[in-house]
Amino acid sequence: MVKVGIYGASGYTGQELLRILRNHTGIDLVAATSRRYADTLVSDLFPSLSGLWGFRLEDLSPDELAARVDVIFLALPHGIAMAAVPHFFRLNRKIIDLSADFRLHDRAVYEAWYGRHSAPELLGEAVYGIPELYRDAVSQARLVANPGCYPTCAILGLAPALKAGLLEESSIIIDAKSGVSGAGREPQVASLFCEVHGGCGAYKVARHRHTPEIEQGLSDSAGKTVTVSFTPHLLPVSRGILSTMYGNLKKSVTASELHDLYRESYGNERFVRISPEGAFPNISFVRGSNYIDIGVTVDPRTGRAIIISAIDNLIKGASGQAVQNMNLMCGLPEDTGLDVVPIYP
Repeated sequence: MVKVGIYGASGYTGQELLRILRNHTGIDLVAATSRRYADTLVSDLFPSLSGLWGFRLEDLSPDELAARVDVIFLALPHGIAMAAVPHFFRLNRKIIDLSADFRLHDRAVYEAWYGRHSAPELLGEAVYGIPELYRDAVSQARLVANPGCYPTCAILGLAPALKAGLLEESSIIIDAKSGVSGAGREPQVASLFCEVHGGCGAYKVARHRHTPEIEQGLSDSAGKTVTVSFTPHLLPVSRGILSTMYGNLKKSVTASELHDLYRESYGNERFVRISPEGAFPNISFVRGSNYIDIGVTVDPRTGRAIIISAIDNLIKGASGQAVQNMNLMCGLPEDTGLDVVPIYP
């Protein structure tokens, strides 16, 4: 059995890791940490896990946790995770980092959007963890940078069209909408019930930190520089991301041809579902699961491709994809612990 620890387990991603790992047959979860909630029963912090996990959260140093485990899920905020990663890496542990600290390859780009990077020597060691695109590299990695939720939804949605050279690289517009859990578990005025209920508004327009991550992933798929206009919105729901993406076509393609391209590109992928022609994703279709649903069409009047993708931001956009990456890193079947039917309605 693979011995696993969660470093920073008190947020939504930590809760989802605890939920997913409860039914994982290939691991032994030996520790989960929290400074604020040290010595608190997991079930007291997360009542939904009552009767499922009986241990207490601990306040452990990186070295103390590493002494117990083979694999570490790092569920810490941006800027804090990078201080812990070098300790785990030095001790030859496998690391899945759910923060943004190792997602961007270029230190200067990271520092322009997030601030100073204290462990730039490890940026080249990190593998960007979208299994459907980087499976072989993930399986050999010691450090995986688990992608952001918006980037996962956008990159998987656009990758086949860009790889096929169908889209003008400077024409892409991403209109994305997320549930409130994407803001995390820390109390914030903007995510209070009265602030979000009955509304839908854009935020961080033209300055969201996921923009360079999206552009990095899409540029890799296209083999050339891609720039996007990315506008996120907050939905009055707890979870889910719906991204509607537009790109000018370089050549004439029918909706059926585009649909066939996506079916062929993702035909063998366990967690990618291509909607039937004329049908499109809904966040309610993927809730609680590790699936991404993708629907495509072409607007012949404007010459644009329209690609719509949906994920659960806490699962495929965070903890589920992290477990998928761990499975690859440890030589386990990729869907272990993730074979969950979406919750509907």
